Amino acid sequence: MSQFIQLHVLTSYPPANLNRDDQGRPKTAKMGGTDRLRVSSQSLKRAWRQSDLFQEAVGGHIGTRTKLLGREIYAEIIQGEVKEKDAIKWSRDIAGVFGALKKEAKDNFMMGLEIEQLVHISPIEYQAALALACVIKNENREPTKEELDLLRNTEQAVDIALFGRMLASKPAFNIEAACQVAHALSVHSVVLEDDYFTAVDDLNETKEDMGAAHIGETTFAAGLFYSYICINKTLLSDNLNDDELVKKALRSLIEAVIKVAPEGKQNSFASRAYASYVLAEKGKEQPRSLSVAFLKAIDNRNSDDFGTEAIKRLSEQYKSFCEVYELPLEASSTYQLDVSKGQGKLSKLLEFVSE
Repeated sequence: MSQFIQLHVLTSYPPANLNRDDQGRPKTAKMGGTDRLRVSSQSLKRAWRQSDLFQEAVGGHIGTRTKLLGREIYAEIIQGEVKEKDAIKWSRDIAGVFGALKKEAKDNFMMGLEIEQLVHISPIEYQAALALACVIKNENREPTKEELDLLRNTEQAVDIALFGRMLASKPAFNIEAACQVAHALSVHSVVLEDDYFTAVDDLNETKEDMGAAHIGETTFAAGLFYSYICINKTLLSDNLNDDELVKKALRSLIEAVIKVAPEGKQNSFASRAYASYVLAEKGKEQPRSLSVAFLKAIDNRNSDDFGTEAIKRLSEQYKSFCEVYELPLEASSTYQLDVSKGQGKLSKLLEFVSE
């Protein structure tokens, strides 16, 4: 039976535009009949995966998401005494192992070296592809089927093991994600606001023109977000097959979840924030989110402190689920950080989830 780690996180952001829609406005979603701020799971995962904290903790075990592997391989092969036609074909042979390639264009052969969809490639797979390119360049020959088959490596990068890999054209390369991330939603309703701003030309002495050199508008909102993350620790162990790397992966991911903010409009709003509250669970019971605690939006007319009210609702919802579904309410299966009360330690939380 699988062992699961679940995180319930409350993070307060000041006025910000963390994750934009196609019109540049903060993303939203309706829940319980009210508009909420939203940060997509895709945005969250990218922020965590790209963070210095995560990169330093599991450096050397992080994959590369790219369509351009074929171009990298071609750049290596063409350095040798290989005809351009052969270099293109052999590059396509190697890159094609990782996914279907785009059709070659008559006026742009480089397009035919691109993979149709972004593919997440582990460091070992990436290095193996370039190493094979170097070998066939030096020997001036096409890659064999056996050599191409060896590019499929079972040793995976931490981010691939956590967030998965799906290639419709190459099912053999699919990896089931061990980590599931919900869209973060504000626990209260929101109204988006617009910021009108101008920029002044430093060299304009305003003798002839006193107007602004630039006029713009940006949309923002502030919110207290509930985030839910579920990690199948058993699957993560199967994906990585390395106990120490599993511990590093868990510790680095969870620290990133707590500390790292999405990058949207950071220079304009400096909206970096740490989590104010974390409830961590581990066990073999079927996972479930506690988002229903906020189905009814917290209303400032009924609460003087959104943070305190949100923590209270989460705690009550957790206890209610345990009672109704007859689950053990054991202190050993949970750990809490509550910044408002100065309770808990980050180091202890990381030990709890990784031990």
